[in-house]
Amino acid sequence: MGDLTMWLEATAGLSAAGGVGYAKVRAPRAYWALVGLPATLARFGFSYRSTMDVCGLTVRPSGLRAFVTRNVARREVQPVPPKIRQVRGTSTGLRVTLRLPAGLEPADVAAASERLRHAWGVYSVTVVETKPGFVELRMTGYDVLRHVRMPRQAEPRDMIVPVALREDGTAFERDYRKAPMALTLGANQSGKSMYQRNLIRGLAQLPVALVGVDCKRGVEQARYAPRLSALVTTPDDAASLFGVLVAEMEDRFDLLSQHGVSDIWELPDHLRPVPVVVLVDEIAELFLISSKKDEERRERIVTALIRLAQMARAAGIYLEICGQRFGSELGKGATMLRAQLTGRVVHRVNDKQTAEMGLADVAPDAVPAASLIPMERPGTAVAADTSGGWSKIRTPAVSRDEVIAACRTFAHLVPDLPFLEPFRPSAPAEAPAGGPSLVKPRPVTD
Repeated sequence: MGDLTMWLEATAGLSAAGGVGYAKVRAPRAYWALVGLPATLARFGFSYRSTMDVCGLTVRPSGLRAFVTRNVARREVQPVPPKIRQVRGTSTGLRVTLRLPAGLEPADVAAASERLRHAWGVYSVTVVETKPGFVELRMTGYDVLRHVRMPRQAEPRDMIVPVALREDGTAFERDYRKAPMALTLGANQSGKSMYQRNLIRGLAQLPVALVGVDCKRGVEQARYAPRLSALVTTPDDAASLFGVLVAEMEDRFDLLSQHGVSDIWELPDHLRPVPVVVLVDEIAELFLISSKKDEERRERIVTALIRLAQMARAAGIYLEICGQRFGSELGKGATMLRAQLTGRVVHRVNDKQTAEMGLADVAPDAVPAASLIPMERPGTAVAADTSGGWSKIRTPAVSRDEVIAACRTFAHLVPDLPFLEPFRPSAPAEAPAGGPSLVKPRPVTD
């Protein structure tokens, strides 16, 4: 009987260990909640002071504190680490709010993030400044970008569209009020189209006008016609469309001047024009020319794009430009246009120079990270802006059929804009659902 009991206990132990190992690989959220979070909390609590000390994140105490410690508490004066203000567990990691003592800055903590990651045994540590004197350590217990799962509260609102997941477990949101113009770069099969799908699906749910520019004969954007206010598929049509957008921008400036405001969002709701988002699928098709006769058209397109990028934010016209490369080799005006694009998202690229085109002028530290994105992880990218901050993101997999369904569901949100009517695409008719034939068969007779 004793042997049987020992055998059962050993079998149960092995099963439990196997279950924990299986959960760590197949259900990382469950493993983190049951095993990882308690272990990390214990490790963090026991080793916090010593870890901060060896990482160089402590400072000498103030004179008053040193006097009280030495003469009242009768203890040795020790360096002071940042004070812990809040510790909060999440489904993907741990959030710790620290109050920095005098002499430390957020950059000091960020520089030690890799050492903190190894000391506490977590997958990554991201340092975010929440307000002056306070930073938040966002720890992730596992690779959240391996299987992307967007937070439940990530829903399109106002002019904000969640399109990807950051490596710290939070949603990466495309905010058109903060970064009105943006550039997305990436090689073939890097996930650039998946990023655009997530963006279109989110924008389709908002009361905005979507304008598609797809000079590859519409192979990418033509399927989204039910929700598009305009779609052009050739450079000639694109030149005409951009001219109309510039004219609309000038009309909206007249409206702003008439009411004494500097932005459409300062106008009352009944006077505010509908925001317009222009989605350019491949920017190189608008810059490159095959013959000298196309130079005039190219000049008109480039001039209109630069004017829109420089001034259209206040008029509620936003640019979302995609491409494989965007450098000076495209010709005159390329670098000037790129300088106006605030938001930058760079997927896997074929060479370091392409990563530098998108990131070197806004976040130089992000260039190596963009150059090392593996091929087996499509959708992974580096997102940055002119503030200098950057983060690694990955878009969730969304099928083209899901985006088409969203465009059909929200087709009623297409605004009535007369200036875009000449470019309005004809929405394809929906295929009839399968069912029994209503035609009565007739026998064939000789």
